[in-house]
Amino acid sequence: MALTTFFVDLDDTLYPPSSGLWEMIRKRIDLYMDERLKIPREAIPALRRNLFETYGTTMRGLQATYQIDPADYLAFVHDVPVEECLLPDAELRLVLEQYPQQKIIFTNADQRHARRVLSALQVQDCFNDVVDIYNLAPSCKPQAEAFQIALQAAGEPDPHHCVLIDDSPRNIATARQMGFTTVLVGTGEAHPSAVHSIASIKNLPTILP
Repeated sequence: MALTTFFVDLDDTLYPPSSGLWEMIRKRIDLYMDERLKIPREAIPALRRNLFETYGTTMRGLQATYQIDPADYLAFVHDVPVEECLLPDAELRLVLEQYPQQKIIFTNADQRHARRVLSALQVQDCFNDVVDIYNLAPSCKPQAEAFQIALQAAGEPDPHHCVLIDDSPRNIATARQMGFTTVLVGTGEAHPSAVHSIASIKNLPTILP
């Protein structure tokens, strides 16, 4: 079946974890919980993990349990030096340009952060659109409802025509159940929900020529 749409995750998928960018964001999440919500520091790591596992993202969990303002949260946690962590990536651009399919950034972050990342990598014009956490509200990845919203935004009713490229096994699992072709980015080790596993998105041509 012909593939028509690539849904591509943003953080730790479009760029490698070694950039340190996501680690900075994670520390800002902890700082938000400390400074804004006055949660005891020693309790934050376990609570953050529990919220992430239960609600899909820490933000959705904090919305449900602390009634936070998502705009305030996202502005706070994404206040990181993206342009210092990420440089223009000509190799990534060449890989993306190989594929004529519609390409959509599909992220639990917001548009502003996504645009900063794409601009820093200088691949913004390689993507047709960004589907972000506001578009997905009140859902988020890995919930099936979020994937349905993304499909509608892309004008693609059939997930069997779509690829999800993501570093999260649980996101990959939902997509596989729905009929997506799934590409897990990370170690390159096989995973039961991944049709393909690659170490880097730059290896995409080796499994989707």
